[in-house]
Amino acid sequence: MRSIAVEGLTKSYGAAAPVLDDVSFDLRGSGAFGYLGPNGAGKTTTLKLLVGLLRPTRGRALINGCDPMQDRKRALWNVGAVIETPEPYPTWTVFDALNAVGELRGLDSEGIDAEIDRCITALRIPPLHRTMGSLSKGQRQRVVLAGALIGDPTVLLLDEPTSGLDPEERVLVRGLLRELKRDHLILLSSHQMVEVADICDELLILHDGRLLLQEKIAAVDARIRSRQIDVDFADPVDPAALTHLRELGADVAPLTDRRMRLTFDGSPELRARLLAECQRLGTVVRFTSATLALEEAYLEAVARASGTE
Repeated sequence: MRSIAVEGLTKSYGAAAPVLDDVSFDLRGSGAFGYLGPNGAGKTTTLKLLVGLLRPTRGRALINGCDPMQDRKRALWNVGAVIETPEPYPTWTVFDALNAVGELRGLDSEGIDAEIDRCITALRIPPLHRTMGSLSKGQRQRVVLAGALIGDPTVLLLDEPTSGLDPEERVLVRGLLRELKRDHLILLSSHQMVEVADICDELLILHDGRLLLQEKIAAVDARIRSRQIDVDFADPVDPAALTHLRELGADVAPLTDRRMRLTFDGSPELRARLLAECQRLGTVVRFTSATLALEEAYLEAVARASGTE
């Protein structure tokens, strides 16, 4: 079975505080797992330890039950990884870069061609004759992602996979990852809450090198109800007409003459009543949480860890 596991994983440099501090988790089967935290939290360090680019100070990292420190080839044979910002040789063509990966995977020329065709369809990579040095940052990132998919490895370790992509490219990559998670195991490192919410099934929150939370995203949504709603109207709303919203128990902050922010207790019952009242006031074109449940879960976990909750 596909698996990614770390056991008491710690990485220190000298006498400084550990970059990664006694982190443990066990991911199995298929699905996308969001490894969420701010820059410097230890996300990239975890991925480097998983592929054997770093040696742990304590603990161990396992992929499909194999330790890359003991048998790197066996551990990584069925793994595709993008860590930090890989830079293929600028003089290589797109074909050269993908062909090199295919050869490392043990594919013959026919198999490599078939895999490149698959990546052209999935990621709309640039023409194969283009040199890597001539590509935009987003184009290079898509070629690098294609390289991680060559040979169809069933475990994917992706470090900020949409970094450098424009909005259209991000939509393309997110759609591909949602499709792949059906029969692949994906660990996706990111500091973007929206990206994790859009792609992933489960959330792991890392902060200051410590794992603060591991929870299904559906459970996070059910547990944490956003207490702020942004409402957009098709036409301006008379401020005097907002009185009943306040009487229902909401704090109302007009943002423009067509937009307001409602702060309330987060209960679904009051949310429904507020929506009904807003619809009575005018045509509602948007009624959505002002903050993501993941964002609130993150802040809650950090506050609990620091003792400020």
